[in-house]
Amino acid sequence: MAWFNEIIKLGAAGMMPIIFFILALIFGVKIGKAFKSAVLVGVGFVGINLIVGLLLESVGPAAQDMVTRFGLKFTVLDVGWPTAAQIAWSSSLVPFVIVGAFAVNIIMLVLNLTKTVNLDIFNFWLLLLPGTMIYTITNNLVISVAASLILYIIALLIGDKTAPKIQESYGMKGVSFPHATCTAYVPVGILVNAVIDKIPGLNKIDINPDTITKKLGVLGDSLVLSSVLGAVLGVLAGWKPGNVLLLAVQMAAVMKLLPSMVGVVVEGVNIVREAAEIKLKKIFPNREFFIGMDTALLIGEPTILATGLLLIPCSLLLAVILPGNKMLPFTDLASIVFLISMVAPFCKKNMFRIFITGLFVVTIALYASTFLAPYFTQAAVITNVELPSGAAGVQIGNLVSPYNTPLGWIIIEISKLFA
Repeated sequence: MAWFNEIIKLGAAGMMPIIFFILALIFGVKIGKAFKSAVLVGVGFVGINLIVGLLLESVGPAAQDMVTRFGLKFTVLDVGWPTAAQIAWSSSLVPFVIVGAFAVNIIMLVLNLTKTVNLDIFNFWLLLLPGTMIYTITNNLVISVAASLILYIIALLIGDKTAPKIQESYGMKGVSFPHATCTAYVPVGILVNAVIDKIPGLNKIDINPDTITKKLGVLGDSLVLSSVLGAVLGVLAGWKPGNVLLLAVQMAAVMKLLPSMVGVVVEGVNIVREAAEIKLKKIFPNREFFIGMDTALLIGEPTILATGLLLIPCSLLLAVILPGNKMLPFTDLASIVFLISMVAPFCKKNMFRIFITGLFVVTIALYASTFLAPYFTQAAVITNVELPSGAAGVQIGNLVSPYNTPLGWIIIEISKLFA
């Protein structure tokens, strides 16, 4: 598996061009066009990574300075998804879960149990992390791998079910998002939306970039709105005026540039998708297929990005007021935007409904992280992952993760029966 680890280290920007080039050739695309598809996907992901990096590197310090400024201290520290991914990829489960995931996807495709050809290989860490935690509980390899693959099967099924609405909402034909974290929160969004529909008054509230622009004019424009939200975060962080201004401009840049880079990826994906559709329909008539991608393609939507920024200070407030919570949102605060990336179409792209959903999502993640912190911490120990200096002497977890979703939490609790 050494060669596979080297490929994983390339990240999406390095892995995706290789995968798409090979797939394009398999599906009969001429070599020149296959190379173009690979380059487009690679360029798009490089751009997305740079812009998401800008988002995380600018909003992250602001969020962390808010924590410091208000003197928040808890016994479980959020060490962020990069550390969680490192724990997952350092696990002894890697070869079993990776081979199992490929096999599961192929078998489900052949048996017509899924429409998704999942290419989001880097995010297999989402399957590995809960499995590694379960392994610390049960010391049972079979149960741990089985739990990871069950999580994957459910993610594929939800990815299929949500694909049509997401494709229509985002204008992305032929893709799905079998993301083991984000898919688990779609039912929460559907439930919140249904409840709000039943509440007089609340069901009339409709906040989205278009309605804001109509009421506020240029002040409601998505670029202006994102810059204002960025400035508010800077002020809450206690930053100097110059740094507040810079953060405001950076948030506007993310809002403007991210959709363009997503468009580049989609252009490359469409070359392979169209060829795959022709080839696969010859083998499987009357079948529809989706290409499984990362939810990074979704967060450029103005309603998601703006709501995600609003949720950052609110998540800190929730951490303080929720009774029994011991989790301090920290490194993953800037990544909260991913947690709501798939719920927007099911909340009618209404920022009010997405925001309320986000509050429930963060609440669930905080309580699950608090309860499961011993297993996450032990997983870091057994994989010999070096932790940030701020994590010394406390238990750890991370906010944006599959283990602290309702589904992940349930799977881990059931696994305890086999300990």
